[in-house]
Amino acid sequence: MSDRFKIRRALLSVSDKEGLVEYAQRLASHGVDLVSTGGTARAIKEAGLDVRDVADLTGFPEMMDGRVKTLHPAVHGGLLYRRDLESHVKDAETHGIEAIDLVYINLYPFEAAVASGADFDSCIENIDIGGPAMLRAAAKNGESVAVCTDAADLAGVLSEMDDNEGHVASTHSRKLAAKTYARTAAYDAAISGWYAAQLGETAPDWAGFGGHLAQSLRYGENPHQAAAFYRTSEKRAGVATARQVQGKELSYNNINDTDAAYELIGELGEDKPAVAIIKHANPCGVAMGETLIEAYREALACDSTSAFGGIVALNGMLDEKTAEEITSIFTEVVIAPGANEAALSVFAKKKNLRLLLANGTPDPASRGRTVKSVAGGLLVQDRDHGRVTLDDLRVVTDKEPDEAQLADLLFAWRVAKHVKSNTIVYAKDLATVGIGAGQMSRIDSARIAARKAEDAAEAAGWDAPRTRGCVAASDAFFPFPDGLLQAASAGATAVIQPGGSIRDDEVIAAANEAGIAMVFTGMRHFRH
Repeated sequence: MSDRFKIRRALLSVSDKEGLVEYAQRLASHGVDLVSTGGTARAIKEAGLDVRDVADLTGFPEMMDGRVKTLHPAVHGGLLYRRDLESHVKDAETHGIEAIDLVYINLYPFEAAVASGADFDSCIENIDIGGPAMLRAAAKNGESVAVCTDAADLAGVLSEMDDNEGHVASTHSRKLAAKTYARTAAYDAAISGWYAAQLGETAPDWAGFGGHLAQSLRYGENPHQAAAFYRTSEKRAGVATARQVQGKELSYNNINDTDAAYELIGELGEDKPAVAIIKHANPCGVAMGETLIEAYREALACDSTSAFGGIVALNGMLDEKTAEEITSIFTEVVIAPGANEAALSVFAKKKNLRLLLANGTPDPASRGRTVKSVAGGLLVQDRDHGRVTLDDLRVVTDKEPDEAQLADLLFAWRVAKHVKSNTIVYAKDLATVGIGAGQMSRIDSARIAARKAEDAAEAAGWDAPRTRGCVAASDAFFPFPDGLLQAASAGATAVIQPGGSIRDDEVIAAANEAGIAMVFTGMRHFRH
């Protein structure tokens, strides 16, 4: 088979018609015979170009509201027959099948329909059948057919045709074929995932996952690991949908940490200014305040050492004073819903700082899935959308928390949800004052959180760590009283935890003896 083939006939059928006429004109300039369907054909004809309706090719009209128009041997035979096999060529001649050398199809916008909240019937009507069938057929014959799933593909083919008298290299068409199968796989994954959700199936027999390349990354967590960033069809405010205003290209670790930071910010809502500072996917300081700058200062005070080179997430519009405060130390990434012009000017002075504007914050109660690879498989689960309110808390000690403690307990609980297990979070006045993350033992997490508070006090020149009079949150139950007592010795006067240990009575008794209040949530937040 030749390593290059000439484009003589092209089939164009697109839902997104931006640039269509220009592309059709360029194909016509090479003497390419244009074949098209429905609205695509009308647009080409209105531009004064010759185009054959697919019905003329098949001898059948479009029918059933356009559901049936290209599912015909005249189309699929023209795409699939091998030009290098005499038997295929003979069959094509016998049945009057004309070769189709180029296909340009962008699929019905199913993903966009789902994202817009369209009803069931509308989503069904946005499932493309003929498009994927033609794309897959053309891709199977990728040695002889150039198959384009988006405008960038067609632009690349046209450029090659311009340079090679209308010919395209098979090496190029094979790459397009590979991309086509990935695109149709992602399309089918979106459909199957949506349909399973409509049926309430949490574990269907087969599951598909797909995404579109957003960025090829220089490397992964370490320089010897290849990596890339893909966007899914989910329209959740966050790192994948945010606009990067300035700064160096995001790295794998930047994206991972920024996602962790912004998901935590979403947990805190938008009613009160909030700031989270993240390092290696764990918060090193989180606070709420009357203003963003106040919240930032409180968050930074929790662990200013770890904050160096970290990720800062905010839940409000960035202003000049807050921007100046953030840029006073080295910061890798800042993400917020928006920023005013004065803030943008401040950030512009730090050219390497990556600034992302997300136009909203994540809804912590929204449904979604997380996927983690393991050897030979995938672990899939619902996103942790669990939340507790004041009404969900059950006081289990003799002493009851007061109103200020309850506010701090809920705040600490929501932060703990976003810290790697085992987790202990100390908080006071809606600010973290010590965080112990990712330890094998809960008592070690309690000790580390207390030590962090002591280090912060020493660095700031305070007389005592801010854990004195704080509250403590544990992401899972205390298996023994020792972790709770460690929190009490650090200065905690109230504790929030899920409960559920076989030794709950011992832990409650220890809390009563220590004179501290404790509430159970009935819900845990492991985060591995």
